[in-house]
Amino acid sequence: MDNVRVRFAPSPTGYLHVGGLRTALYNYLFAKRNNGTFILRIEDTDQSRKVEGAVENLISSLTWAGVEFDEGPGKEGAFGPYVQSQRLHHYWWQTQQLVDADKAYCCFCTPERLEKVREQQIAEKKSITYDRLCREIPQTEARKRVEAGEPYVVRMKVPLEGEVTFDDMIRGTVTIANAILDDQVLLKTDGYPTYHLAVVVDDHAMQISHVIRGEEWLPSTPKHVLLYQFFGWDLPVFAHLPLLLNPDGSKLSKRQGDVAVEDYRTKGYLKEALVNFIAFLGWNPGDTREIFSLQELVNEFSFERVGKSGAVFNIDKLNWLNQQHIRLKTEDELLVTVKPMLAEKGWTGLPDDYLKRVIALLKDRITVMPDFTTECTFFYEDPKSFDEKGRAKNWGADTAGHLSVIMEKYAACEDFTAATTEQLLRAAAEELHVSAGKLIHPVRLAATGVSLGPSLFHVLEVLGKETTLRRMTYAIETLG
Repeated sequence: MDNVRVRFAPSPTGYLHVGGLRTALYNYLFAKRNNGTFILRIEDTDQSRKVEGAVENLISSLTWAGVEFDEGPGKEGAFGPYVQSQRLHHYWWQTQQLVDADKAYCCFCTPERLEKVREQQIAEKKSITYDRLCREIPQTEARKRVEAGEPYVVRMKVPLEGEVTFDDMIRGTVTIANAILDDQVLLKTDGYPTYHLAVVVDDHAMQISHVIRGEEWLPSTPKHVLLYQFFGWDLPVFAHLPLLLNPDGSKLSKRQGDVAVEDYRTKGYLKEALVNFIAFLGWNPGDTREIFSLQELVNEFSFERVGKSGAVFNIDKLNWLNQQHIRLKTEDELLVTVKPMLAEKGWTGLPDDYLKRVIALLKDRITVMPDFTTECTFFYEDPKSFDEKGRAKNWGADTAGHLSVIMEKYAACEDFTAATTEQLLRAAAEELHVSAGKLIHPVRLAATGVSLGPSLFHVLEVLGKETTLRRMTYAIETLG
């Protein structure tokens, strides 16, 4: 495919929504698959909704996820600037072209009048649209009123008959009757364009070949197609992505869970897992494969396998994918993240080799990265207390004596491995004429303070002989 240019164009109104990340990701995958260009454009024409720091947050989240843009703020290309509030002269000039060609008109209706029209339409159970009162004002009269300082907006002059037809890579041919379209505002009283004008002007100016965005923009597309026709410009190719849904079928919203990319980043989800998960919210590879790297997604992605129906955001599936991607990482890779997390809790000075052995033992049990610091804390400090249920069940009057026998064997052991510690414990059980389980549970309680965890003998090997004996001594002294 020649000269593919796509864009992700968020408004700086806060955090990056996971739906926004999916839109960005699909644009990115399509561009990279076709040796194209991925552009980030900030659509800040609604200044009342702009949030300080939102642009930086958007860029940070995209960068963290590995969805790097080729052109955009801070990466200026030949089509900048990439922030709409810095491009106002483009929109004003293009609006004048439409007015001069009788494709748009000045509307002088006050907000109060528009509200009355709206209330009447609601009372009559009609569609809420502008009643086109100003549509036929002669241009000479409109010009005089503008020059006199009367407030106005500019509206597009939608044809009253006919229909708009366009092709969508996901939905096929879409046809909408002009009769149901509103005379959309293009230029507001403050001189800023609305989304509908700015998006068309900028997509054309930046030579966008494919417009890939969420399904919520589908009803607006006929207006955009009309604007392309009014200007005499070639249409881009459209693709409208399916909605993201909560498990109950409702539209994904913060009321039912986290929707910000930074929330999942903070909770310790790997970027590889989140990207893998989000890629599958609407797309599939056509077979049973589920684990993909970003590059593998680039190699496989196509819109032929993007569906029309809504995609359910299943947190259990994300958790499973995160587990799989954790397991795919080496101990060295995980250590880079785990070590600072341990330091935040005050666990410092632990040797890297030791921590990597802990990570190797735990990573098959971990769902999110903070679990390395909350699960099995006995790897980082000696237990000062003991699980009450485990103590009641597994620590009896003869337990201290039994542990003393095991400690003697462990103290004399030169090769303190999982295999030898298990062998010595079972030998002690035979000498004491008790089952191995009668010793395993209290040894775990003494060494870790808890009753559950990874394989006991592998835990002892990681802790080492000195630490194991010290903890067993403390347990005997404390529990009697």
